[in-house]
Amino acid sequence: MSGSATLKQYLWPIAISLLGVIACIYVIPKEMHTVDEHILGFPDTDITGHRVRPYLLGLLCLLPAIAAWIYRFSGSLDRYMARQFLTSFALCMGALLAVMILTDLQSNMSDFNEARNTLDVIISYYGIFIPAMFVFILPYVLLLSLLYCLGKMSRHQEIVAMIQTGRGVFRIVMPLLLTGIFSSTVCLVFNYHWGPWAEGNKDLVIDIAKDGEADRARSVLYRDSKSRRVWLVGSFPYQFEETGVLRNVTIHSFNEGNHPTTKLEAQTAEWSREHKHWTFSNLQLIDLQAVPVPVKIDTPTSITRDWQETPWQIVKPGLDQSHLGIPELNSWLKAHDGVQWANRLPYLTQWHYRIAQPVICLITILLAAPLGIVFSRRGLGGGVSIALFLSAGMLFSSSFFLTFGEAGHMPPILAAWATNIIFALVAIYLFNRRITGRPIYESIKKLIPGGK
Repeated sequence: MSGSATLKQYLWPIAISLLGVIACIYVIPKEMHTVDEHILGFPDTDITGHRVRPYLLGLLCLLPAIAAWIYRFSGSLDRYMARQFLTSFALCMGALLAVMILTDLQSNMSDFNEARNTLDVIISYYGIFIPAMFVFILPYVLLLSLLYCLGKMSRHQEIVAMIQTGRGVFRIVMPLLLTGIFSSTVCLVFNYHWGPWAEGNKDLVIDIAKDGEADRARSVLYRDSKSRRVWLVGSFPYQFEETGVLRNVTIHSFNEGNHPTTKLEAQTAEWSREHKHWTFSNLQLIDLQAVPVPVKIDTPTSITRDWQETPWQIVKPGLDQSHLGIPELNSWLKAHDGVQWANRLPYLTQWHYRIAQPVICLITILLAAPLGIVFSRRGLGGGVSIALFLSAGMLFSSSFFLTFGEAGHMPPILAAWATNIIFALVAIYLFNRRITGRPIYESIKKLIPGGK
């Protein structure tokens, strides 16, 4: 009988592990194909960085299985704490996601209705948008679910009962800290590529639904110092990575003395992946060195040039740094290393922020745990108030330091990590007071002018 019961305890971790392996078998080859297509179109991109993407998705698929096995071999009190927290987490995540989706749906419904197939557009839009939304709200979901879970357990004297078994506060919240590590890992995977990509592409779905086409970037200026050419591209169509077609292109060529020699204007410029050359159509070519005035050069309706620039190189200056993942940021920074006219600070700041932002999940756990564990009803209300205040402070601080870093007023690495450093110190202070049994809410209240 005991052997049968033991087997049942292992069935669900095994089932979750099998589901994770099946997901890996499906997701990893598909993502490898996507990466190969990207590298084929943009051979100068960060190939190593993109090659990591399939394995990160594989890790994401296996995280539930890892968590299930850790849960299985944990003690009864740890499993009870995990169940209480996961129930609160599911409720808070579902509620916040529903509110954000309904709010966004209401604001975009008029645009969705202009599409031929409204339902397909809505599914595509939120299929892209949810990863970015998830990364944004995860720290706040952790905060709310922790306060609710620990507050409920404190009111029912369950925390006191755990302490009476000989466990300290830090040991009691250990399952929650592991949850913070898992949450930070999930955010790091999404931040690596898919979250920023989703944020930058969600609006394109609506543009395509309304107008039938959309632009990835517009009015992009690109200088190539090696070939001494300056490109001004009017628009990069949504699928320019696959088609290699750019629209409304103007190219100035310069001699060794940096004097303009020719000007090429074309309605379309198409880059061939196979032959690695450009084909310009509906064009005019102007000789800028002609005396006394520039003259138009007779040319056929289309011409081909074996120029080294690729669409990915040209579009880089027009990409918003907040919409780029780590491989794209690596590629941009490498391409503009030592280029005087390129402002690298916003991209460096965002690169560091891609790694720093997931750590906020763990810091949120460290902040909320000592504030959620209380031994009186009055303390619970004060802890919730402080936690919400600190949450708002984290949001403001993150935006504030990022703006300063991108503007060059702070080193990029410090701008990305400053919020984490400040609130990690606050969390350590709160944890120390809770572990030593000293009051938190009353102590902070005394620091406020007029507080007693």
